[in-house]
Formats: sequence, C-alpha cells, structure tokens
Amino acid sequence: MSPDKAKVFKSLESWATQSILPLLKPVDQSWQPQDFLPDPTKSDEEFFDEVRAMQARATELLDEYFVVLVGDMITEEALPTYQTAMNSLDGMKDNTGVSSSPWARWSRGWTAEENRHGDLLSSNMYLSGKVDMVMVERTIQYLIGAGMDAGFNSSPYLGHVYASFQERATFVSHGNTARLAKNSGDPLLARMCGTIAADEKRHEIAYVKVTEKLLEVDPNNAMLAIEEMMRRKITMLAFLMYDGCDPKLFHHFSAVAQRLGVYTADDYADILEFLTRRWKLEKMEGLNAEARWAQDYVCGFATRIRKMQEGADERARKMGPLSVKFSWIFNKEVLV
Repeated sequence: MSPDKAKVFKSLESWATQSILPLLKPVDQSWQPQDFLPDPTKSDEEFFDEVRAMQARATELLDEYFVVLVGDMITEEALPTYQTAMNSLDGMKDNTGVSSSPWARWSRGWTAEENRHGDLLSSNMYLSGKVDMVMVERTIQYLIGAGMDAGFNSSPYLGHVYASFQERATFVSHGNTARLAKNSGDPLLARMCGTIAADEKRHEIAYVKVTEKLLEVDPNNAMLAIEEMMRRKITMLAFLMYDGCDPKLFHHFSAVAQRLGVYTADDYADILEFLTRRWKLEKMEGLNAEARWAQDYVCGFATRIRKMQEGADERARKMGPLSVKFSWIFNKEVLV
C-alpha cells in the first residue's frame, strides 16, 4: 500500500475525534449481558424459576433456529481476530496498545462494545439447555485459531469498505433472529437479539461515514477500493468455522440461515444496493478513467449478484433438500 493512504488517515484524526468517537457509548450508559439474564443474587428459588422459564421458552424454538443463533454467536466470539485485522491497517495501527490516536481508541472501544454480544448469546444458550456447549466452544477455538484473510493488504480503505458491509450484514442477521424469536413466543430472546442488532447498526454508521469521508477526500482510490472488495465477493467473517466434524460447516450454517430468512443472498444484494445509494456512487463526477470504470462495475454489481443467485436457486431446487447433522445441537439433523 502506498504511504499516501496512511497519510490520509492521519489527516482525518481531528475529523474522526469529532465524528466517529461520539458513536461509542460510555460504559456506564451501555447495556451489559447480565441485564438480560437470570439474576444469581436472587434467592435460589427465584433464580431457578427464571432459568426454568428461559428453558420453557426455548422449547418453542426450532432446531434450525438454534443452528443460526449459534452460528451468529460464534461469529461474534471470534472478535480477537477482527480486532487484530483492524490493527493491521496502515494509518490505524495501535503500536503500543494504548495509543491516543482516535483510530486506535475507536478500535478498542468498538471491540469492547462488540465483546458483549457473544457473551450474552453464549450465556443464553448455555442456560437454555438446547445446545451442546462443548462443540460450540470447540468451534470458537478452531475459528479464532484459523484467523481470517479478508484481503485487506493493510489498506484502511479496503478495511472500512469491508466493515461497512459486515456491520450491516450482522445488523440484518441479528434483527431477523429477533423477529423469529418474537414470533415464536420468546420476547426476552427477541430483546437480546434486537439490542445486539442496534449496536451493529450504530457501528455500521461509523464505518459507512468513514468510507463516505474517503470518497470525499480521495475519491479515485476510495472508488477503486469499493470495486476491489465487491469484485472479490465479500467473504463472511466466520468463513473458516469448523467444529472438528463438518468440513463444510460454514456452508451448511449459511444454507440454514438462507432457508429461515435470517441472512439470504437477497440480503447480500440489498446491502450492496443500500451502500451504493448511501455513498451516492452513481452520482460521483470528476473521477479518473480507472475509477470511472470501477464506478460502472460497482453500480451494476448488485444486479449481477441477483442474476447469479437465481441460477443457484434453480440448481438447488433441482437437487432437492438435504439433511445435515449439526454437532451444536447434539447431532440432530436439519434441512439445509
């Protein structure tokens, strides 16, 4: 990466302090996982009544739902990988671990807020009794150990385009698990998932604003970064998940999420269209020839994705449904 991109981020530190850091919430104003969980300080009878009520509500949820909820939780629990990736970006590196740079402060604060998501979902699933926590925990350990290569190549431009997409994707996914929980008669779980979705939405705003600013101060390179990430077809965060049993675990988890409508190929295309509109990419003028070509590619990409998915859906229909065992739910079979 050219040093110019790092210099751009250095030049934006004052702007980031004013426009990005306020999107973090003070700790004393933030929700915590215990706000949603049975209170262990109550009497034994009251505490176990709350646990039993949680377990009773969980019996109304489909096995497929728990597959998706576990997959979403595991994705959140691989947070150390994501902070490491953000800390590898030029112009944003936290070389001391306590840097006062607004970019480093954002990365640490964002990580601290995101850390609550996996903690809450993990505790909920442990108490529900519906999940084989040993297999879930093994999957988390495998995933963090495997790492992630999203192809940033130390570019903060690529990193923020990727994060803009991923934060919106997790917002959509957690929002849909909230909807399904509510429809299945578990308002507390719905509130948990909805609260996490709200965090993801706030984080999405931050990354989208940074990319928007890059399009303002360095439009040609920013447009090329957007085109590069879209051309690669943005790799999902937990792509390398593995439980020690199923080498196609991410593919099978994604198929269940698609079937339940938690996160679908249409959502992928919708996010691309949303970002294209949000960043006003079609209306950008004054780009150089290479960036204009990238602009044309980007603005038509969602349509191409939808056409490709139509073909994939047709092939899937011809193959028919497939049952897969998931270790996360005690090797029960679900349709993918």
